[in-house]
Amino acid sequence: MKSTTLQAILLLAGLAASAACAQTPGTNMSNGEPMGPRPTIDTSRAQQEMELKQVASALKIAFGKKHAEWTAQSLAPLPHDTVTVYNEHAKASQSYSGVPLIALLKPLGVPEKPHGKDFRLYLVAEGSDGYQVVYSAAEATPDVYDATILVADSMDGKPIGDNGPLQLVATGEKSPARWVSSLVAIRVLTAP
Repeated sequence: MKSTTLQAILLLAGLAASAACAQTPGTNMSNGEPMGPRPTIDTSRAQQEMELKQVASALKIAFGKKHAEWTAQSLAPLPHDTVTVYNEHAKASQSYSGVPLIALLKPLGVPEKPHGKDFRLYLVAEGSDGYQVVYSAAEATPDVYDATILVADSMDGKPIGDNGPLQLVATGEKSPARWVSSLVAIRVLTAP
């Protein structure tokens, strides 16, 4: 009985070793050595990583129970405005193109022409690095505020890239302290 168990174990071990060699592409079944070059790029994995990066860089906007999600690709067909601003950090004028923030807030119920209690609304914009800034919702509306707040997807005619893919940019400010690189979230809240 012991020899039967030993034989069964040896048989299973031999089958497992054969299966391991059979699953390795380009392996010689007789000696287990590689027969030729092995593929070095797993395209399906590269594709998955790219898709995960896009999802991770999506902008999520929330107001109450309403939510929206945007990527550079989904913003591309929307009407864009272009602004040229002086970036104090870069010590240069830069041209940004993007969708006015109010165009993304309005479908969620943020009033385009606020009055009364609407002035209690504010928004918290956040970058992927955790940097957060606050704007009143009225600052996003041209009916109240004389400046422009964009969700920019390009700078100087090129995708934002290193600071992106989306960036919150505002005109009319002396420094870009309330700009948000790698913009990933905007929450619209109501002050008490």
